[in-house]
Amino acid sequence: MCGIFAYLNYNVHRERRYILELLFNGLRRLEYRGYDSAGISIDSDSVPSADLGRNFPANSMNPLVFRQEGKIDQLVRSVYEEVDETRLDLDQTFSVHTGIAHTRWATHGPPSPRNSHPQSSGEGNEFLVVHNGIVTNYVVLKETLVRHGFKFESETDTEVIPKLAKFVFDKLSEEGGRPTFSQVVLEVMRQLEGAYALIFKSPHYPNELVACKRGSPLLLGLKEFKENSDGGTPFNDVKFLTKTDNPKELFLSSDANALIEHTKQVLVIEDDEVVHLKDGGISILKFDSDNAKATGGLPRPASVQRALSILEMEVEQIKKGNYEHYMQKEIHEQPESLKTTMSGRLIQEGPGKVKGILLGGLKDYLKTIRRSRRIVFIGCGTSYNAALAARPFVEELSGVPVSMEIASDLLDRQGPIYREDTAVFVSQSGETADTLLALDYAKKNGALCVGITNTVGSALARNTHCGIHINAGAEIGVASTKAYTSQIVVMTMLALAVGDDSISSKSRREAIIDNLFDLPNKVREVLQLDDEMKDLAKLLMDEQSLLMFGRGYNYATALEGALKVKEVALMHSEGMLAGEMKHGPLALVDETLPIVVIATRDACFSKQQSVIQQLHARKGRLIVMCTKGDASVVCPGGSCRAIEVPAVEDCLQPVINIIPLQLLAYHLTVLRGFDVDQPRNLAKSVTTQ
Repeated sequence: MCGIFAYLNYNVHRERRYILELLFNGLRRLEYRGYDSAGISIDSDSVPSADLGRNFPANSMNPLVFRQEGKIDQLVRSVYEEVDETRLDLDQTFSVHTGIAHTRWATHGPPSPRNSHPQSSGEGNEFLVVHNGIVTNYVVLKETLVRHGFKFESETDTEVIPKLAKFVFDKLSEEGGRPTFSQVVLEVMRQLEGAYALIFKSPHYPNELVACKRGSPLLLGLKEFKENSDGGTPFNDVKFLTKTDNPKELFLSSDANALIEHTKQVLVIEDDEVVHLKDGGISILKFDSDNAKATGGLPRPASVQRALSILEMEVEQIKKGNYEHYMQKEIHEQPESLKTTMSGRLIQEGPGKVKGILLGGLKDYLKTIRRSRRIVFIGCGTSYNAALAARPFVEELSGVPVSMEIASDLLDRQGPIYREDTAVFVSQSGETADTLLALDYAKKNGALCVGITNTVGSALARNTHCGIHINAGAEIGVASTKAYTSQIVVMTMLALAVGDDSISSKSRREAIIDNLFDLPNKVREVLQLDDEMKDLAKLLMDEQSLLMFGRGYNYATALEGALKVKEVALMHSEGMLAGEMKHGPLALVDETLPIVVIATRDACFSKQQSVIQQLHARKGRLIVMCTKGDASVVCPGGSCRAIEVPAVEDCLQPVINIIPLQLLAYHLTVLRGFDVDQPRNLAKSVTTQ
């Protein structure tokens, strides 16, 4: 969803040009999250406080705000055009400066400069805010502020936040002197409902930033230097937040991707924490919502001491390398991403002697999972499809009934979750709003909550009882590819670990573990279909619709393949359960509609052959995915187009079968001239309901 980024340099001399480019680059690192407009705020020259129109500190800077609809490059052009017109000195050097930046994904009001962030308190930009999330009670707050004389310029929910900050500041100043910046923000938080991450900037508090969050992701990055105020040698090991006068650069971001090229020293800000950056120091206060409601007055926050952590990623992971697009890169990275997912978890005693599966994050909970009344997989979109692909094998090995829940639907109907259940939450980002709300719901009902995510330190990782990181590496393309296949492998290993006490399934488990070791090689093999899928895409690029039929393990493959085509190629596509074909979908079949049937060798192979025959009888335009050597079986006499893929154990076949469909979606998108990495209207991390 929205991306937020901020930069504060303390006793490190930086030119205005450098600060601008750093903010722009921070936004570029967040582009993949999806956005439709962008904006930044920096300081202008220091001006006499009287010229700002009220009692500002003497060192106040008049904030400059730039906002633009469209891509970040459009914002960049507009900023430099305005700089030229106003003759703003780009070479001016600041030893201390605060800048905030934002990419917006429209929720309230269409994309436009006035709806873009930073949003302002009004004339003079006394308070500026960038926001990721949704304020659910903004209508009530807006009505109250209007009654107090505030005028609103945008259609956003966000605009109530800076105006509320000004209202609070004025009120507290009149009652008892000048409040601190963090006091203002704490009182604003007390009024807000919903999910959000916020960064505040104000000329009332020059060279200070305050950030807070509730439900949306936010990280603090620290780069501290030894002595050189020009930005000399950084410390290699900063374990704790410091309050020293050492030169430092501080970064706030909704995503680690915008931090990694600057520092690996980060702090994941927790819900209801307020981070105040001032005079080179970093103070963290914990907002106590219960106390605030009970007293009805100013919140009395507790000071929090936190240790920094180290980002386990490299700059190279967020670059495209020799590929044209991130999605293309990530499809072709799957042999390595799967290898990393399994690294240290597949245990061998010796050559050809498999010991088993080691999942450190689950070892203390395996007995509880085995005794569960049922296992409930909960997710959204691609993560839901990955769980659906793994469900049959989890049921087979665990002997525990497995049910599937789309997170939003579970919440809408308040579906039953019991104390004896194990609820498994699957999310690539670990920040998906519906999934996190479903997690809260399951915890309140007493279920054991297991998290499966790609993001260390995410809300899902922090708030579940136990879990597994899929370790697929940074995924920049909005349409998930390598995370999907790694999720299936992780859930397969989960099933193996839960079922490793069963003697009757020993040979089955060993065969699957052998296949897991060889899976990266099989993926390399199927990636050689790239040119073939490009040729197929050329035949389909002008089509308006595409159907995909699967069953058994590959029902999920049909859903996910159709979702990929829908997401990036903007072509109508539907994944369907082949067993339901005669219950409606068969009416769509004619000689013009392209249909993909997944018919690799498994327990459903003969049933899929029957489906193919029935589609042939109605002159269906078929594309059949089959096991190598089966083309003549599924398409006798060349009656349809066959895509041959290597065979693996049935529970791992969805990992192989999805890759040609990922390639098809990618090539369709390129040929149709659409944005592969940032598809229309979509966001990578869906942090609002």
